[in-house]
Amino acid sequence: MGVTMDGTKQRRGNTRQRIQDVALELFAEQGYEKTSLREIAERLEVTKAALYYHFKTKEEIVVSLFEDLTKPIEELIEWGRRQPSTLETKHEIVRRYSAALAGASPLFRFMQENQATVRDLRIGELFKDRMRALRDIVIDPDAPLVDQVRSVSAIFTLHAGMFFLQDIEGDPEDKRNAVLEVALDLVTQAHSGA
Repeated sequence: MGVTMDGTKQRRGNTRQRIQDVALELFAEQGYEKTSLREIAERLEVTKAALYYHFKTKEEIVVSLFEDLTKPIEELIEWGRRQPSTLETKHEIVRRYSAALAGASPLFRFMQENQATVRDLRIGELFKDRMRALRDIVIDPDAPLVDQVRSVSAIFTLHAGMFFLQDIEGDPEDKRNAVLEVALDLVTQAHSGA
């Protein structure tokens, strides 16, 4: 740990997080493939060696971003597995997932815009595994197929809302709440039908 000018300790994680943020900015601006570690170091105004101390490759940066930003989703899945399969639990899962998506929206935009890269990196499989785990705690395996589809659709409604409403006029929080309401309605319908 370093020490700042005022004598307080500086977390090493701050540099790591700055690298992740700048890398994500550059990936969004010019694409993953066209961004080099050198450019990331230049934007940060650090040497390439300083960058290497934290990350050896662009893939390491993306994987670390994925792991950090999807940790709340992993924690939600673990929590959901321990809960009874009630409507209240399912509503809470959808609410928490909506909040987790909002917190990780830059990463999800990156994944949407760089689908080929994501498939090549191991985060594609990790993400699919998390989505399957989330599906398994939201659906009732004994429910009619149409209600299982409604439950899964609630999750993807949250994803779709994040991408397809970003160009539509309006307050981001209002849009997020509208999408959440639709997702909750789907879960309620699925649960009522069961």
